[in-house]
Amino acid sequence: MKNITQNLFFAIIMVFSTVSFAQSIVTGTTIDPESNMPLPGVNVVEKGTKNGVSSDFDGNFSIKTKSTDAVIVVSYIGYLSKEIPVNGDADLGKIVLESSEVGLDEVQIIASIAVDRKTPIAVSTIRAEEIELKLGTQEFPEVLKSTPGVYATKAGGGFGDGQINVRGFEDENVAVLINGVPMNDMENGNVYWSNWAGLGDVTSTMQVQRGLGASKVAVPSIGGTINIVTKTTDVEKGGSIGSTVGNDGYLKYGALYSTGVMENGFAATVSAYRTTGDGYVDGTEFEALSYFINVSKQINDKHKLAFSAFGATQRHGQRQNSQTIATYRATDQGGRRFNADWGYMNGQVTHQEDNFYNKPQISLNHFWKISDDTKLSTALYASFGSGGGGGYDGENKFSLGENGITDYRIGAYGPTDFDKIVDENQALGAYGSETILRASRNDHEWYGLLSTLDHKIGDNLVLTGGLDLRTYKGIHYTELTDLLGGQYFADDANVNDPNATYQVGDTYSYHNDGLVNWVGLFGQLEYSVNNLSTFVAIAGSNTGFKRVDYFNYLDSDPNQSTDWYNFLGYSAKGGANYNLTDNHNVFANIGYFEKAGGFDATFIGYDNERINPDAENQKIFSMELGYGFRSQKFSANVNIYRTAWNDRTETYNYQQPDGTLAAANILGVNALHQGLELDFVYRASDKFKVTGMASFGDWKWNNNVEDVEIYDEDQNLIDTVDLFIEGLHVGGSAQTTIALGLDYEFMPKTRIMADFNYFDRLFAEYDPSDRGTAGTPEAWEVPAYGLFDLGLVHNLDFGPFDVRLVARMNNVFNTEYVANAYDGTNSVAETARVWYGTGRTFSVGAQLNF
Repeated sequence: MKNITQNLFFAIIMVFSTVSFAQSIVTGTTIDPESNMPLPGVNVVEKGTKNGVSSDFDGNFSIKTKSTDAVIVVSYIGYLSKEIPVNGDADLGKIVLESSEVGLDEVQIIASIAVDRKTPIAVSTIRAEEIELKLGTQEFPEVLKSTPGVYATKAGGGFGDGQINVRGFEDENVAVLINGVPMNDMENGNVYWSNWAGLGDVTSTMQVQRGLGASKVAVPSIGGTINIVTKTTDVEKGGSIGSTVGNDGYLKYGALYSTGVMENGFAATVSAYRTTGDGYVDGTEFEALSYFINVSKQINDKHKLAFSAFGATQRHGQRQNSQTIATYRATDQGGRRFNADWGYMNGQVTHQEDNFYNKPQISLNHFWKISDDTKLSTALYASFGSGGGGGYDGENKFSLGENGITDYRIGAYGPTDFDKIVDENQALGAYGSETILRASRNDHEWYGLLSTLDHKIGDNLVLTGGLDLRTYKGIHYTELTDLLGGQYFADDANVNDPNATYQVGDTYSYHNDGLVNWVGLFGQLEYSVNNLSTFVAIAGSNTGFKRVDYFNYLDSDPNQSTDWYNFLGYSAKGGANYNLTDNHNVFANIGYFEKAGGFDATFIGYDNERINPDAENQKIFSMELGYGFRSQKFSANVNIYRTAWNDRTETYNYQQPDGTLAAANILGVNALHQGLELDFVYRASDKFKVTGMASFGDWKWNNNVEDVEIYDEDQNLIDTVDLFIEGLHVGGSAQTTIALGLDYEFMPKTRIMADFNYFDRLFAEYDPSDRGTAGTPEAWEVPAYGLFDLGLVHNLDFGPFDVRLVARMNNVFNTEYVANAYDGTNSVAETARVWYGTGRTFSVGAQLNF
């Protein structure tokens, strides 16, 4: 018995010893190929087991394998998985993960993606996974609302009507690039997010480069650059099918499929999504079909071609007209959901204000590796926009009237009674329609070429230069869309046919083309050695404007088409980043540029006579200092900035003694935007992360403009103009923003996210020209507000498929707040016109990956 016991004890010891000896310790560091920086959160698993860990904030991991002869699988969303065999204890060193997308590196060269601890600018980067988790039913710009210096809202609340401000500058002064291609309207600089309704589904990386930014192109950016890089083509074959449902009838469904890289070097990725819903705001029903295709071909070791096309055909109802707070509170239709711009006709929802557009963006990219030291990236692109915004014409039967009651409203503050308007138009018979629906069309044709040459000089210098060519034709006219029961509509605006009567589909009221040509050259010299990286960059551009008016001028009149008016602009900027240690870095940048006024600054009076050929360039001087800290668990950034915006485009219309209209520049309208921004990430553990930011802006008009004398061509004094704006805060964007976010994996493959955003010192928007009296008060200051959002994501295996479930709730506590305001009489709340922000919304989605 004793021998048996001893033998059994010895056997147990041998088993445990064998198990102990069979285990190994494997360590390594995961690296992001874009920045060459550690990549946290990477999954490291022993193949064939559930034994796994995640890399920490510094990309480090340590896994105890169950076998000495094992295969380590390293995987991360958006990157190719790596399988590494090991035998015994091993230090795998740096493991550089490769992007799962073909051609992404080349696209990022054109797009001027900033690199952490190297590019000396203030930048925030959001990747595809985070966009997917934060988007839900929000507008695409709202994904950025926790970014320092950013104020993003839904504006009127219609689908795709969101707007974004960066450091107090509106979207026409914020450059938006998609794969390096400028997206701002070439006539007025505006950005229309509804044109890219499916952008959230195909974005690979989005950077907000505040201030001067890293873009080498001479883009008209004062506040910053939103740099979006879409998916290219996936290296591996696969795809996904997904669907999301949400509040107010929100439904989105679609699919994505990639062929993977085939033996002949060909690869393709395609996706399509359909989105419909009733909208949170009354009368903002929407429908959109978004599409994306990317095809690439590796020709040989030196040449690669890639073709891409994306866009969205969409239509949505709008809340175009803001209202007083008293009006919202008086309604029975849900207060902040109230919208005066819709109604019923024959029992069907009908919009007097809506938007419809399709803007496919097409590009052909060629990547040429001339030598080991020289690369040329060229993008040839085109865009064909078609659509516009709806409204009415003729007699105004859509006003709210006293206490919201009119003959054309269904009850007090009710929707419009289109049937009554139809009955009245039908009763007029041969007299035509009194009131009709129309669309202001803004079609366009846009072609461009963007070519960038990178040449490495020795070990430390890189010279970059390039060419930026664009030509644009904006086609503007009014289209009659509904006679509302009438037989025709009469209009005498066309001097070539002054007694015309119009039917549905006809062009009336106005018809003109805006032509824009752009030629830009840019160059940059970058020097990097050890812990120091510096750059200097210069760019120059010529912007040419021309206008053709088919209605205000006879076809025989040479004034129907104007001459070309050209404006030169240029920029010069430089900066340096120095990594003091592995943990600390500092950077600084400085720049000056002049930006030509927009199309409207040249052709002021919507005709070919009030022309401002000497429109003054806007002058921008910007400087910034920044500090960064990186450690295993904590990272942070602090930066201060100062941007002086001088000679903001401000024009004055006046009548000359002979009765003709003319225009003049008002110079000296200056603003100063300065502030402090902080952001941090704290990884308490591999499962718990805290993020935060605070942004404190001080954005004011810098000086009064008094006693500006306006003279006609004969030097006769016409008028004297005053603008009393010195010390007034710039309106339209919250000058104080604070955010705090929590991300916790509370059980395997299940995460919960909570975000709090606080907005303060938001002043109502106003035109400086309206401040013509001394002692003008500040614009009305909107009450501060805070929003709390929640998200939940769960991953699971479903047979051979990976399934991701995502739930999102925004404004959890249903906070009532004013998101946008326009100043009224005496700068008080009672006279301001506002758009309320959205209340509680939710969405639940599932994506099946194969």
